Amino acid sequence: MSSDEEEISLSEVARRRKSPLADSIPLSQLNNSASTPVGADGSSKSSKPKSKSKPKSKSSAKDEKSGSKRKHESGSNGTKSVKKTKTVKKEVEENVALSENKKTPKKDGKKEKTEVKTEKKTAKKTDKKDAKKEVTPTPDPDEEETYKWWEQDDLDGEQKWESLHHNGVIFPPEYEPLPSHVKMYYDGKQVELPPQAEEVAGFFGAMLETDHAKNPVFQKNFFEDFLQVLKECGGCNVDIKDFEKCDFSKMYTYFEQEREKKKALTKDEKREIKEAKDKFEEPYKTCMLNGRKEQVGNFRIEPPGLFRGRGAHPKTGKLKRRVYPEDVTLNLSQDAVIPEPPQGHKWGEIRHDSTVAWLGMWKENIADSFKYVRFAANSSIKGVSDFKKFETARELKNHIHAIRKDYNKLLKDELMQNRQLATATYLIDIFALRAGGEKGDDEADTVGCCSLRYEHITLKPPNKVIFDFLGKDSIRFYQEVEVEKQVFKNLRIFKKPPKHPGDDLFDRISPPMVNKQFQNYMKGLTAKVFRTYNASKTMQDQIDLIPNEGTVAEKVVKFNAANRTVAILCNHQRTVAKGHGSSVQKISDKLKEMLWQKIRLKRMILQIEPKLKKKDPKYFEETNDLAKEDEQVIHELIIERQKDAARKKFIRDNDKLKAEDQPILTESILLENLGKIDELAKEFKEELKTKKPIVKKTDTVEKLKAQIEKIEVRIVNTTFQLKDKEDNSEVSLGTSKMNYIDPRLTVMFSKRYDVPIEKLFTKTLRDKFNWAIESADENWRF
Repeated sequence: MSSDEEEISLSEVARRRKSPLADSIPLSQLNNSASTPVGADGSSKSSKPKSKSKPKSKSSAKDEKSGSKRKHESGSNGTKSVKKTKTVKKEVEENVALSENKKTPKKDGKKEKTEVKTEKKTAKKTDKKDAKKEVTPTPDPDEEETYKWWEQDDLDGEQKWESLHHNGVIFPPEYEPLPSHVKMYYDGKQVELPPQAEEVAGFFGAMLETDHAKNPVFQKNFFEDFLQVLKECGGCNVDIKDFEKCDFSKMYTYFEQEREKKKALTKDEKREIKEAKDKFEEPYKTCMLNGRKEQVGNFRIEPPGLFRGRGAHPKTGKLKRRVYPEDVTLNLSQDAVIPEPPQGHKWGEIRHDSTVAWLGMWKENIADSFKYVRFAANSSIKGVSDFKKFETARELKNHIHAIRKDYNKLLKDELMQNRQLATATYLIDIFALRAGGEKGDDEADTVGCCSLRYEHITLKPPNKVIFDFLGKDSIRFYQEVEVEKQVFKNLRIFKKPPKHPGDDLFDRISPPMVNKQFQNYMKGLTAKVFRTYNASKTMQDQIDLIPNEGTVAEKVVKFNAANRTVAILCNHQRTVAKGHGSSVQKISDKLKEMLWQKIRLKRMILQIEPKLKKKDPKYFEETNDLAKEDEQVIHELIIERQKDAARKKFIRDNDKLKAEDQPILTESILLENLGKIDELAKEFKEELKTKKPIVKKTDTVEKLKAQIEKIEVRIVNTTFQLKDKEDNSEVSLGTSKMNYIDPRLTVMFSKRYDVPIEKLFTKTLRDKFNWAIESADENWRF
């Protein structure tokens, strides 16, 4: 995020609490002023004109019944503790009420604790009746650990932290030479490589059968860097000059064997390895930020390896060099204990810069750019950053009409630079294009709006444009769209001779110029803010079209369809996963099996009450729908699955017994279980002929119908799951959900449509967007 984006207005909570008094009065004074009583709706009462009221939520409407009581309590010194709810309106009321009890606004964890202690001491002096009104109940210990930064006032300061303590970073383990029999060969001769060069050769050998290793550009870049490392460490016993004569097959075989050994580890062995790893990493996973424990994101230094890159990256195959402590800069408090570097090394630099939100950094050699150790996605600092980003996008809706009015006027401007600026702004606004920037010869040829070239657009009169270029991460952007007539006319002018393929379409403007123009309308406005605005606005519009009906599964599919519209707008594509076909087949097989179960249960009902078929022929008409061949395939799948499960359970049970030093199960037990499954296979075979499954004595019509109802629900849900999977096979929903759609829209959908948030957000996103889950209600709007 740019510095401009970070310098935006106060948080939503703070803005909603803001009094209509003059802007020159600090917010803390407004909240603590005894002359400004608080109304039942959470707004401050004043003799000055009232600000525009916000739409009331359903929960707020219910609360109006007790409005007079709240007004009385809020206006007095003894503020009654209001129970915290997840609606924005109630959150504002509680925060305002609580803030009036405090002499100073909260700034950090230490002061917050002091205020709590002061309140407790005051409570002791009051009688029991008053204490019930005035003393906030002691929060649950788990809740105390959660720092609710979104309830704080000061979210706009340049200073990111007051104190920062951490344990540094974890470096990848030193290289261990390969066994003596594992060598690289050159022109049939065994090569004795120095460890540094052997490590690089091993990187290629390990991925010998991948698509990357077969890419000529990858091979060329790898071989150049390999020879450079070989030269740096004194060469070897063979003069290596030709990549085609290099043989890495022995290395590949060795690494494959090592992979198989890891796969063959028992569950307990894998658990022990994981526990040891977790124990070692534990001190690095968290840091102390302003006296609070916060999670650290990427605390591991990236290991050396061969750079893959996305798309047709010109640097694919180049060596990512090993990073040493001397390359690393740590950032922490002046009084913090500096972590010990690995033995024999020292840190490159120690900084104490509280205006930045990173704990460490180093320069990587591929793009010659800095990599940072940052706070985790669920940290308060990252949360504030996300919150500000989406609030900036929301602010754009107050300026978008003026911006559109101006650029539509400039589309016909006599000055060509202004025409290009207006046309670029139109494309950024309407089609969510990235601004784009200049690329070096050694960078991937990806473009954005301002770096579009002659060949990237094709014009089809009267007003259609075909965009075809590689966007971010070398993802192809191909769309045929309709544009305004004046935009089409301008693009035709921008392509006029003497321009030809290879020439810039927008040759008189640049991304900095475009962003500078945006700053005239709104502080912090960039092309990226337009993408966030359009993504969130589109999601809001799509949600508004969804009827509040159907099952949870149906609602999730409709939500994902809305999400997909945004992903397509932002060109968030993905290649179809290799396992997509088999995954879809598994779900299809699962559906067929459920249909068979449903038919089988109905056949069992007819075994018990044959007359029911005449009474309700429609209910039983599908008992003959399944073809005999399909039914046989289902039987075979069930038998094979049960046998596989029996074998796995036998191995799992024996592993557990071995770990406990108990006698293991004999092979006869497995054979006995497999024999029972063979008996079931015989039953299925007979059932296939007669269409009469065996009915147990305990089975009744009511019980079987109840089972059918449950299966029908599962069939509906699985059908939606299959449709969802097929619809989204080439679209990445996660990118827009994580970075461009305001998370409060997802929370609003969850609450309004009664869809568990777990169905919409993964655990990672629930942690990352906890502030949205806590603050948005069912009526929240972007």
